[in-house]
Amino acid sequence: MEVTEDLLASKGKRFVNHLIDLVPQYAVIYGLSYGFYYLGEFTGNYALSDWFNGMSTVMDYVFTYLLLLIYYTLMEGYTERTLGKYVTRTKVIKIDAEPITLKDAFIRSLCRLIPFDMLSFLGTNGKGWHDSISKTYVVDIDKFETKKQTEINLEAIGNTLIE
Repeated sequence: MEVTEDLLASKGKRFVNHLIDLVPQYAVIYGLSYGFYYLGEFTGNYALSDWFNGMSTVMDYVFTYLLLLIYYTLMEGYTERTLGKYVTRTKVIKIDAEPITLKDAFIRSLCRLIPFDMLSFLGTNGKGWHDSISKTYVVDIDKFETKKQTEINLEAIGNTLIE
């Protein structure tokens, strides 16, 4: 099956995906911060809370990017979707319309570390650098499944006529 531009998720959906996918990442960061604080309240030892909340800028970036890598790699690698993609009914596929692998998801995630990658999908074709480099697409599920089913049906008709 060929993935055509009409199947690609719109720029608006891609932007909404990005915004929604920030929520779980921030939730983990704030959850850890409060969790470490309340652990300190419970134990009387605030060392972990002090360390976490007093991280250097470099360590903060390392932690944040590591969290980003884990979130996107696991979500897309195992479900082809993130929370944002669930909301907007989109998913990630390979350029040959096959499901992505964990390796594909990891490459996509690594590419997200490129500065300004989050805005690169706003270009003319609606594909971000993390799509192009990893040879993947974000497609609208309804359009994709409709086209896929149409092609299956046409192939079945062709096979019936040949027999």
